[in-house]
Amino acid sequence: MKSAIRIAVDIMGADHPPSLLAAGAMAALKEHPDLSLCLIASPDATEGLSLPKEWQERWALISASQVIGMDEPPLMAVRRKPDASLVVGMKMLGNGEVDAFVTPGNTGAALAAATLHVGCLPPITRPAIAIVLPHHTGRFLLLDVGANVDCKPEHFLQFALMGAAYAEAVMGIANPRVALLNIGEEAIKGTSTAKEAFALLQSAPLNFVGNVEGRDLMEGAADVVVTDGFVGNILLKAAEGIGLFIWREIKELLLTDWRTKLAGWLLRPYLRALGKRLDWREYGGAPLLGIKGVCIIAHGASDDKAIAKAIAVARENVLVNAVTRVADKLASLALTK
Repeated sequence: MKSAIRIAVDIMGADHPPSLLAAGAMAALKEHPDLSLCLIASPDATEGLSLPKEWQERWALISASQVIGMDEPPLMAVRRKPDASLVVGMKMLGNGEVDAFVTPGNTGAALAAATLHVGCLPPITRPAIAIVLPHHTGRFLLLDVGANVDCKPEHFLQFALMGAAYAEAVMGIANPRVALLNIGEEAIKGTSTAKEAFALLQSAPLNFVGNVEGRDLMEGAADVVVTDGFVGNILLKAAEGIGLFIWREIKELLLTDWRTKLAGWLLRPYLRALGKRLDWREYGGAPLLGIKGVCIIAHGASDDKAIAKAIAVARENVLVNAVTRVADKLASLALTK
């Protein structure tokens, strides 16, 4: 019998209570029979959890006496709280006790804990958070979206190489088009860092298509788009906000009078499809690329649906051997020393 895919889930770090995240984990168990989950929570939280006994052999509760808050300094918190749920999960990943780890906790702390307890793939010095987003005709990968606020030109190259490898391995895109997010398409545009990064990407063994502007992303201008974590995070959250705004406006307009209500009823299947496409929860979590294990960073506002999707993303990464394929890609480019 094929062994189960073991995934650890931090249910303490999100805005919602652990019980809601645990419900999402159970939904993932129901949908994917090949999963085995370790839910990491404080003793107080585990006492109140109601988990199905019929799946008892497929889940376990791991106690963690500490929690890292969203407002805590990442590296300091990881060192001062060795029994935090996020750190416990990352240690399990690093020790090979699980195949993947999902956390909606402090992103900076996740990066610090991953670097300390899992380690980076050579020659990566800055792991990056990559998120799959929709565009007009398909999907594209955006990285970094929050792990690295300040970046050097060589970090953009690392992001591009990891992103291209991930796009091939997980997204099934052959020879993905890689672009640099900038304020203009011309090579002379942007900061000095952006200009140097452009030159590095242009000379790298990549299908580099140059600079792209923010308005081009949803038109499918590239398959992999690289930027620093500061710009990427702002872009991601702006996109979430715009999606919510558009959806609310549509719903309000369809409630104007009986005519619009009738139109809304007739368009209901299409509106549901649009709502699903605009819902950030549908995309689960974002892989932390560049470390020696599968770690999925979930949204801090994750609910049961989002956590179930994040677990599904982790499962997919394990099934396609994403980490190994990214590592092999980097090695094939003769970048390791």
